[in-house]
Amino acid sequence: MTDDSTRPHYHQFSHSLLALAILTAGIYLGQDILVPLALSGLIAVLLRPIENWLIRLGMHKVIAISLALLAAIIIITGVTVLISLQLSDFTDDIPKIRDHINDFVQDAKRWIRREYNVSYRQQEKYLQKAQAQTLNTLQSPDTLGVITGPLGTILLMPIYVFLLLYYRSMLLHFIVVLFPEKHTERVRVVMAEVKAVIQSYMVGLLIETACVAALNSIGLMILGVQYAILLGVMAAILNLIPYIGGLVATGLTVLVTFSTNPELSVILGVIGIFLFVQFIDNNVLVPLIVASKVRINALVSIVGVLIGGALAGVSGMFLSIPAIAIMKVIFDRVDSLRAWGVLLGDQTPEEAGSNLFRLQRRRRKAKAED
Repeated sequence: MTDDSTRPHYHQFSHSLLALAILTAGIYLGQDILVPLALSGLIAVLLRPIENWLIRLGMHKVIAISLALLAAIIIITGVTVLISLQLSDFTDDIPKIRDHINDFVQDAKRWIRREYNVSYRQQEKYLQKAQAQTLNTLQSPDTLGVITGPLGTILLMPIYVFLLLYYRSMLLHFIVVLFPEKHTERVRVVMAEVKAVIQSYMVGLLIETACVAALNSIGLMILGVQYAILLGVMAAILNLIPYIGGLVATGLTVLVTFSTNPELSVILGVIGIFLFVQFIDNNVLVPLIVASKVRINALVSIVGVLIGGALAGVSGMFLSIPAIAIMKVIFDRVDSLRAWGVLLGDQTPEEAGSNLFRLQRRRRKAKAED
């Protein structure tokens, strides 16, 4: 077998690109199976310390896993009930919100007619065409899969989590024996680092989400915005999607606030609160709570989120950051893939003290002296 170090550079590079292409195609084609399994894996890693603590108390492995899983289900159910109670109040006011939206639409139609000379009849035609396209989309067979798919995922995920925790030792042993014996120690180090990255990311994400939800809700309540808790919690949940989620949450909250209280000062206050919370989140919460041993640069994060959304929707966006972090851990430990690890990281060559940049600085200095 040829050693990686003796292979031509283009040979290694082409193999890396081919592997990434196969991985991307596999995720896209098997997303209905792989995405719930990946989400379950994240939850399993998060619940592992609880299971381990219960086992140390003398409980049987099956009982410990069941209790850890039950605790997670109770917490998720409690948050769901809280949101549902808020949604019930929101549903009661939908007619009033609809009236506010209709008034806004009429004002917008008058403005469009005055500024762009588009008659009301032409605007109605455009709206009817858009409504017809929306109805056709909702009535298509694919929509049924979109609606029923998450229900099946919710039912399968507890089973996945239980089995991943139960067969954890076997799965880890499989990964170790998959590689030659001379790489055993390196594989164990990589797996330990991946576990630390996922656990720190998931625990930090939960704490960050709770803090963002509290800050959003308190700020909206100070402004007197209706459904402040619902909007604050929903914005914090959307914030789980890096970069894009915050923008969507702000737009949704502004829309609901405008339909219930169209005062400009309140709208500007909502935008100001969300910008302030985003500033606190990005500069305080994320560095102190969410930051893990592996740091990813913002460019790769944004591109990764967009690629994850294109491959697997909202779930793909959420999974993109931990997936990139895991890949960086692996890339940094494999010599032929180390360049990809540099690409994913947030440390510039100047900060890392790269030999290339030191050589360039010496050459510039020598030229200046000449």
